[in-house]
Amino acid sequence: MMLVVNLKKSRTYLKKKQKDIAEYFQVDISTVSGWETGKDSIPLRKLVQYANEYQYSLDYLFGLEEESKNYKPLIIDLKIIAKNLKDIRKRNHLSQETVAKLINTSQSAYSHYETATNLITTTFLYNLTKIYEPFSIDELLGREKIE
Repeated sequence: MMLVVNLKKSRTYLKKKQKDIAEYFQVDISTVSGWETGKDSIPLRKLVQYANEYQYSLDYLFGLEEESKNYKPLIIDLKIIAKNLKDIRKRNHLSQETVAKLINTSQSAYSHYETATNLITTTFLYNLTKIYEPFSIDELLGREKIE
């Protein structure tokens, strides 16, 4: 997954060590290593925090864009994400059950994302990029561009 590659690439570009990122997130260095090797999935809240702090677009970090675009810092709002998930699914004439199968989860778990009960995981978010084209994670999460 490009997220693994771009997370490490962005960190080295910033001249940060895994230890620096671990201290920033208040996690063990092995956790950061797991994120960068793909052994573990970085939680979306942490990824957004990273993107906000170091001014990276989520689309860049996920490998949807070759360069990072300028966005305002994002505050996660489950209601905005839920609405956008539902809107894009309906625009593509898909059922919750179909989307759930395509991203490898249950329909009931997916419905929790569309009802603002749970925050979608980075893995499922990445899987959505394979279903919908064009697709912007920044826009799906309600992140506004800097004009």
